[in-house]
Amino acid sequence: MKDTIPFTDFLKLDIRVGYVKEAENVQDSKKLVKLIVDFGEELGERTILTGMQQWYGPDDFVGKNFSFLVNLEPRNMAGIESQGMLMAADQDDVPMLIPVSSDIRPGTLIR
Repeated sequence: MKDTIPFTDFLKLDIRVGYVKEAENVQDSKKLVKLIVDFGEELGERTILTGMQQWYGPDDFVGKNFSFLVNLEPRNMAGIESQGMLMAADQDDVPMLIPVSSDIRPGTLIR
């Protein structure tokens, strides 16, 4: 278990529902999958990289809603800027995707 944080630290996280429009394995990478994610009108589309290629292919992401941390500092990986982070469960050191209902609009804030 991690250290307890104050509620004000939790409020700093901007976690939103995103709809994955496109996904592809990053060329010359054995880990990265590039996602093009729609976050609705307010945030628009973003590129997000995830290191899940060992467990999931592009078809596992496309056309589905997931939770994303959207206010994470951008990070350059394999020459591509990742503009957020896909949230997943960690079960026995294997990332488990957590789909969000298709009834929830992209960009919806998760609290």
